[in-house]
Amino acid sequence: MIELSLRYDQVQARIADAASKSRRTRAEIELIVVTKTHPASLVAELVDLGQLAFGENKDQEAKPKAELLSQLRPDAAASWHFVGQLQSNKVKSVLSYADVIHSLDRSSLLKELAKQLANSGKQVSAFIELNLTDDPNRGGLAPDSIKQFAERAAEVENLEVLGLMAVAGLGVDPRVDFERVQKHSQTLQEVVASANKLSLGMSADFEQAIEFGATHLRVGSEITGPRGNNT
Repeated sequence: MIELSLRYDQVQARIADAASKSRRTRAEIELIVVTKTHPASLVAELVDLGQLAFGENKDQEAKPKAELLSQLRPDAAASWHFVGQLQSNKVKSVLSYADVIHSLDRSSLLKELAKQLANSGKQVSAFIELNLTDDPNRGGLAPDSIKQFAERAAEVENLEVLGLMAVAGLGVDPRVDFERVQKHSQTLQEVVASANKLSLGMSADFEQAIEFGATHLRVGSEITGPRGNNT
């Protein structure tokens, strides 16, 4: 618990420092602690430290963890963010606990999401994910598809499009990719004026992401430590 608290406080301090250097306020930036492969008990410890936003990338791990956390900390108003690639057949399950989806990236997923939202009446927020590489097998939309896809997403009832999500490429300066996302964000806002949020930055590059307007940071190991084996 002491080591977890120390890592958490250090990351919070680094976020605040990076925000100050970019002439931004700490309140503009939401920290999402990615807890994949770690047990619900660690999530509960983070709740005790004041953290309430958590990210997971696999439904089979996230759902039971969210349910267990509600038992361990029944009074905590925790929110769950699904940050991994989302299969259409998992949408119904993910909607049972997640408040935000960070990986909206294809028409078939959007169609299933619209269907399940209509059936459940639930409201959910989502980021449109961009693929910044030349690999078509990697998740995310090609940047030139943003406008058309956003137009369809904006028509889905009970779906709030927050903005764009992206992962910086390997072996490149993340600032280059983050600057690209910042520019593509302007295209999205031409369709959905309020979709000005950016889900950018992970453990290795969240400070650079803050420089380029990140509003949501997905930080895992810098806070949680080495990956665990339990859920």
